[in-house]
Amino acid sequence: MTKQTLSFQAEVAQLLHLVTHSLYSNKEIFLRELISNASDACDKLRFEAINDSGLYESDSELKVKVTFDKDAKTLTITDNGIGMSAQEAIDHLGTIAKSGTKDFVSKLSGDQKADSQLIGQFGVGFYSGFIVADKITVESRRAGMKETEGVRWVSGGAGDFEVEAIDRPARGTSVILHLREDALDYCSAWKVKGIINKYSDHISLPIQMEKEEWKDGELINPSDEKGGRQPGGMVKTGEWETVNKASAIWTRPKKDITSEQYDEFYKQISHDFEAPLAHTHNRVEGSTEYTQLLYIPGKAPMDLWNREKKGGLKLYVKRVFIMDDAEALLPTYLRFVKGVVDSADLPLNVSRELLQESRDVKAIRDGCTKRVLSMLEDLANHDKLPETSADGVTDASTAGVTDVVSTEDKAEAEKNVGKYTKFYSEFGAVLKEGLGEDFANKERLCKLLRFASTSSDSASVGFADYKARMKEGQEAIYYITADTLAAAKNSPQLEVFKKKGIEVLLMTDRVDEWALNFVQDFDGTPLQSVAKGAADLGKLQDEAEKKAAEEAAETLKPMLAKLKEALKDKAEDVRVTTRLVDSPACLVVKDDGMSTQLARMLKQAGQAAPEVKPVLEVNAEHPLVKKLDGSVHFNDLAHILFDQALLAEGGMPADPAAYVKRVNALLV
Repeated sequence: MTKQTLSFQAEVAQLLHLVTHSLYSNKEIFLRELISNASDACDKLRFEAINDSGLYESDSELKVKVTFDKDAKTLTITDNGIGMSAQEAIDHLGTIAKSGTKDFVSKLSGDQKADSQLIGQFGVGFYSGFIVADKITVESRRAGMKETEGVRWVSGGAGDFEVEAIDRPARGTSVILHLREDALDYCSAWKVKGIINKYSDHISLPIQMEKEEWKDGELINPSDEKGGRQPGGMVKTGEWETVNKASAIWTRPKKDITSEQYDEFYKQISHDFEAPLAHTHNRVEGSTEYTQLLYIPGKAPMDLWNREKKGGLKLYVKRVFIMDDAEALLPTYLRFVKGVVDSADLPLNVSRELLQESRDVKAIRDGCTKRVLSMLEDLANHDKLPETSADGVTDASTAGVTDVVSTEDKAEAEKNVGKYTKFYSEFGAVLKEGLGEDFANKERLCKLLRFASTSSDSASVGFADYKARMKEGQEAIYYITADTLAAAKNSPQLEVFKKKGIEVLLMTDRVDEWALNFVQDFDGTPLQSVAKGAADLGKLQDEAEKKAAEEAAETLKPMLAKLKEALKDKAEDVRVTTRLVDSPACLVVKDDGMSTQLARMLKQAGQAAPEVKPVLEVNAEHPLVKKLDGSVHFNDLAHILFDQALLAEGGMPADPAAYVKRVNALLV
């Protein structure tokens, strides 16, 4: 191949402009990304060599070398991994998936520290080299190709790049950064080693640098030692030293790993700049043997709800990297969990299809799921600071435990205060998906759920908390679903519950309607929607009110029949209710019927939904209801009553224009 000049894909040019002009505050991330890419290239070679050992070319000791040349002002990262062919260099270094680039650009926030993390997250780590370099040269040869089939790729980070064929005896890739004047401090062993120790210490491959030693300067006058010397300096010795631990962090004993090292490994695999909320590191032995290192993030990733985004853990087999995003190792509702599983039992050539069928994988999946739920339970149990009495006994109502709390325990507990609240605000809606996906752990999941309620605007009330303060004689856990917290709090269906001081859970996540189909009770106490069925409060029912409603229903029977006829296309039935105090009417559905909110959600999602005809319940004591009978505007008032009840629960009249016309006519 002769030298040719090619243009960057438009999205790459846009990305390079952003990199060179916006992401300069955290320059050192470029080295993290390039070393990570080099490590990945070695992992890919190791994986391909499972079926073709000849790819090693008599060089099976995989490693990454980092060198610098102060005179040439270059920093070079070299690996002996899989390498690239000429076409792969053009494809991988000149183009990026459009969706990934557009997503990258759309997520930029202006916070340089946060934006710099997106570089790795969206798979564009190579281009971070232009943060410190005004030109990058890449020399590479793919494993298994001839020495004459190497490739050189060169670009100044503007609109184009050059590609030409070269001879390259060694397989793998060298990325040569021609450093900018303001980045020459990266030609320092001390500086480079510090960055490697900070970001890449966990990488299992040896990262090597040439040793340096101090050398005194030459005598100015060789015949006179007192005549002074030229300045001395550090010189390379020709020997190589490994500057990272060169062992996978999950293979090391827990006692030898600091919390900072755990956090840095998490940041590397997740491309998150915040520390995780919690982690668990365990070696599991038994019928299936594996090591797990799992993390709970502190913040939801930007693509959490992207159905096309693959999620999962990194899978290794006997320390050999097999695949990213092994979805089979965790259920979908735990897709936010990051980490690594290293199996001793799976075959090295395991595929995604085999993962779905393997009994060993099922055991790993169950073990990882239980471990994650245990982490969440621990965070939930320590979410509030234990209240300690004078005798040192913890208040079980605030801590969920009854241990004696020492000063050390309290200090440790303080570290975890608020962590579960933070987790739940980010991932609570995802966790609820597990109610329909993971029946084996449904009870554990129910204990982890939190909601707002008529007693608390924050999502801090669990089913157990609710049960602990139920009124004497209360036989159900009452809840309401709505699109927003304001809509739930102000729903007419809550009026009788507020009047009697009965707490109601306010559920406002879109997943709630679906998830609660799988939960009929909690710890033996049934869940009851206040928007379904009659307002039966059981032993809490006021018999006098109930009797008055029955008498009103009998008295208003002719008017109710007339209302039912006027609304026959909208309402299944019309009846007097005891659940309303201040509002004239509300809509409910039968106990076994689909809620109007769920029907709306299905339609908004473009899915077929059955026609839901709710029941209109009217408040016999409300002035508007009393004025209905005999009104010359009966028909218009009937429709307005129904549409206003629909609006109150967050719905929209089927014919908004007709509703406005009726209201205007009455106002006039």
